[in-house]
Amino acid sequence: MSLSPPVATRQQHATRAAFFLPGFAIAAWAPLVPFAKARIGLDDASLGLALLCLGGGSLLAMPLAGALAARFGCRALMLATLLLACIALPLLTVAPSAITLGLALFMFGAGIGACDCVMNLQAVMVERDAARPMMSGFHAFYSIGGAVGAAAMTALLAMGVAPWMGASLLVAAMLLLVLASAPHWRTDRAADDAPMFAMPRGIVLLIGVLCFVAFLAEGVMLDWSAVFLHEVQGVPAGNAGLGFFVFAVAMTVTRLLGDRVITYLGHHRAILLGAVVGAGGLLLASLADALPLALLGYALIGMGCANIVPALFSLAGRQAAMPESLAIPAVTTLGYAGVLAGPALVGFIAQASSLLLAFVAVAVALLWVGIAARRVRV
Repeated sequence: MSLSPPVATRQQHATRAAFFLPGFAIAAWAPLVPFAKARIGLDDASLGLALLCLGGGSLLAMPLAGALAARFGCRALMLATLLLACIALPLLTVAPSAITLGLALFMFGAGIGACDCVMNLQAVMVERDAARPMMSGFHAFYSIGGAVGAAAMTALLAMGVAPWMGASLLVAAMLLLVLASAPHWRTDRAADDAPMFAMPRGIVLLIGVLCFVAFLAEGVMLDWSAVFLHEVQGVPAGNAGLGFFVFAVAMTVTRLLGDRVITYLGHHRAILLGAVVGAGGLLLASLADALPLALLGYALIGMGCANIVPALFSLAGRQAAMPESLAIPAVTTLGYAGVLAGPALVGFIAQASSLLLAFVAVAVALLWVGIAARRVRV
């Protein structure tokens, strides 16, 4: 598909917005969690069960989103899924019971998860038309959206704005960005005789498993980095969040530069380099005896992991074993499963041995990603 430069540029900017929006929405929910817990009177176990609904909604919606995007096009699906998320976010601030909160979280997770899937489909098509690596830059905008969404909601709550009003204001901002971007989202559809569902196989299954491990490492940083710094390395609880902060900043900056790195190195060498740097950072962060050295390790983890997932999505879009409308949802679903399963797996390993050994195991798994990715030939 040949596009004029102005049209291609507008599609690229619109794709960046498509990544920004779900990152913005999911991060806007994070500061609202304590308010929801206090309003309904949930204990930790009940809150945990309610939060599982978010992940469940995402996992169930991802394969369906790919099938519907193949039938109706990315634009229609992103509009529908983002509208679903925009409706659900304010509902999370007024849900009167654990059951209604769980239902709203399922709805919110389905919208975000489906959009995550379709935005990657959009990105694969835009990157292919550009004939140059762009995926890392697109994924950077998900991280940027997360930082902006969390900061905006936190600022509104700090100013005394009611949670429902804060959510409504951020939804209004999201809708304005949707209105500006939607005209430039893709409308491509699969052929009428194309299959709507298929189990991942061959190279797509391998890419999905590699994404599972890469996302697992990211999930471990989110849920376990502060615990490790505090309980294993003795960092005061008030400073333990610095590990994830450094990791997230390093990942975002590296992704903004990642397209140039992939252009220079190629996808396979970029994945191998990222895996080696990420694994080295994990070992450094795990074995460091001083906070500055540990933070350097977390920065290296962020730098190493930054371009692995975008490069794998690019490879999934280039393979010929399955249509991209089936391959991208499969890879997205397996990757998201890694985010959910990773922290639990680390917990099981830590319970059976130690948290240090669990972190070392994640480092070894990352190294395997770099080596195994060489088998992905497209």
